[in-house]
Amino acid sequence: MPSSPTGRSRSRNPGRAKSGGADAAAPAEVVASASGSGVLAQLRATDLRGVARLATQATVSISRVAEGVHQSVLGTIGLQGGEQPGSTRGLTGLVYQSIRGVTRLVDAGLQAGLSRLEPFFAADEGGSTAVHWERQAVIAALNGVMGDRLHHDGNPLCTQMGWYQRGLPLNTRALADTGAVPGKVLVLVHGLCMNDLQWRHDGHDHGEHLARELGYTPVYLRYNTGLHTSINGAAFSAALEALVAAWPVPVTEIAVVAHSMGGLVARSACHHAATARTAGKAQGAMPGSAAAGSWLPLLRHLVFLGTPHHGAPLERAGQWVHVLLGSTAYSRPFARLARLRSAGITDLRYGHVVDSDWEGRDRFRKEPDRRTPVPLPSGVACHALAATLASRRSVAAEALVGDGLVPLNSALGVHGDPARTLGFARSRQAVFYGMGHLAMLGDAAVARQLVAWLAPRAPKT
Repeated sequence: MPSSPTGRSRSRNPGRAKSGGADAAAPAEVVASASGSGVLAQLRATDLRGVARLATQATVSISRVAEGVHQSVLGTIGLQGGEQPGSTRGLTGLVYQSIRGVTRLVDAGLQAGLSRLEPFFAADEGGSTAVHWERQAVIAALNGVMGDRLHHDGNPLCTQMGWYQRGLPLNTRALADTGAVPGKVLVLVHGLCMNDLQWRHDGHDHGEHLARELGYTPVYLRYNTGLHTSINGAAFSAALEALVAAWPVPVTEIAVVAHSMGGLVARSACHHAATARTAGKAQGAMPGSAAAGSWLPLLRHLVFLGTPHHGAPLERAGQWVHVLLGSTAYSRPFARLARLRSAGITDLRYGHVVDSDWEGRDRFRKEPDRRTPVPLPSGVACHALAATLASRRSVAAEALVGDGLVPLNSALGVHGDPARTLGFARSRQAVFYGMGHLAMLGDAAVARQLVAWLAPRAPKT
């Protein structure tokens, strides 16, 4: 769809991207049909331990909430509480401690018993190449909501960062065996509570489309979206180093297409790589060494699809829920529920990118935006694609409506403070009207815009 004079596009009737027969669903042998067995039938042996751990942790958390309410009532008649805030004392406190102690014992027994049974169930899973879409979607959502807790507890349901193609771990040896792998690599980074499989939307996958149109080899990052974006950014940078080193042929070009939170993770990775390169040069490291962020000079394009560069109102609303719940003695114990939000979610309040944005701070405390301004990576063509549910541009559409999750100005990197404005070139901005946050993953006009941005430019004569 042609851009307007300001470099922004319109799409009043977003629809399914037309991509022909090559855009059919992934091969049947590697994809479990949604019409087949349900999520329960797709559970793995390790999932049982993960679910058991979550159940026992939930019981402990609920007991703490109940004890907090109990003490709030007792406090109104002048009775003191226990040593910790929100705890009771005497026989009442002993009862609550006993509940939590028994629950932990049950958890330890379940973990030990299920661990012994795991090898018997795992034998039935061995050799399977099926991709269970429903199970992966549930796990992705769970990791988005409480992935930091899963990581801290070593829960088997915790998602580990890795490279995937068609839902299976990337096999660079198999790529080499094809004998036709280009040096152009397209990296796709998903958003909060999502995974690599969800780039396929309404039968369309931007990665496959760009592979056909421009000759890229698409690879998909899968990661735990509940972790801090800066932690994922550092891991993403390291993963790119490893990917370049393992690629069957010398990598000549990297393009990154990131959706939603994925854009913050990509910006963080660029920041980590640039910092590593600067440190490497200062220490006399050889150019191109892994410690010097050698993948960054290969990055040609960085495309942001609905990225909340300056935060999302829904997370700020979640923060207000936490503040309001803590405003009275009776509701204060329930503020624990608001603290279930993962570090990844609270990073979306203002769009955190580096460690200093959150280190040493209570992420649930209401405070102003104190982010460290992080500019776009230099020497990289950076593009911002934003959507709005509104049918036309207006003040309300820019500040309030957005794509249903991300305001227009946040997606375009526009900020009242010039130091925080990212400054995308007008020709590298596109706005689509009448479109929601997820619809941009499967829209035909968006696909055309991506091709226009990433297509090689003819040299000037």
